[in-house]
Amino acid sequence: MKKLLSTLTLITLLQTSPLLAQEQSSETIPQTSSEYIQKVIDSKLMDNLPDGQFYAERLISRAELASILVKAFYLDKRPITQKKNSVFIPDVPRSHWAYQDIQVVLKTDIMKGYRGNMFFPNQRVTRAEGLAIFAQAYGVFQFPDNTVNEILAPHPDAKNIPDWARKAIATVVAEEFINMDTQGNIYPLRPMTRGDLAYVLSKYLQRQKPQSVTPVVPKINPF
Repeated sequence: MKKLLSTLTLITLLQTSPLLAQEQSSETIPQTSSEYIQKVIDSKLMDNLPDGQFYAERLISRAELASILVKAFYLDKRPITQKKNSVFIPDVPRSHWAYQDIQVVLKTDIMKGYRGNMFFPNQRVTRAEGLAIFAQAYGVFQFPDNTVNEILAPHPDAKNIPDWARKAIATVVAEEFINMDTQGNIYPLRPMTRGDLAYVLSKYLQRQKPQSVTPVVPKINPF
């Protein structure tokens, strides 16, 4: 009886909560292709795990995201917004593997801490959070609200994007950096995976075209 009630409760929640129902949709985001993954590995922005596998479905933590974005955008070369040499973070000691990178993202305001200066380095990020933080490092386009709405309107689950992330996600959508399903769903509330981030980074890398070389014009002897 308890099991039956639990099942009925879940069905009721799915029916009465469009947000939850959308995120539990059977539609899936296509897996990031090996081409995209190899591109970010070759660029040394992401690595295979110690066993040599990439594990595209593994979830991304805040510490991993910070470390990858520092490399991708050379954040350690950017001007800092905080004058202190270091930011005290109770849950990220100097011995933490991502300590320096977390210091960088905090000092450049690419990522924020939580109340009490906590960073929660092992906390997983949603796609909305991960994409918004990526856009912050890339540069959020200052679209007016009506333009943001126009950009996001074709996507069925755009209503699920938190208000604070709409402008940032409109940026990555406009730049075609984001992976979506065949219906154009963004799935902002789902956890971000390594594959998701690899896709975004690979699209970003495609934009980094090498500077064109000025052609050498041969001298013509008039005689």
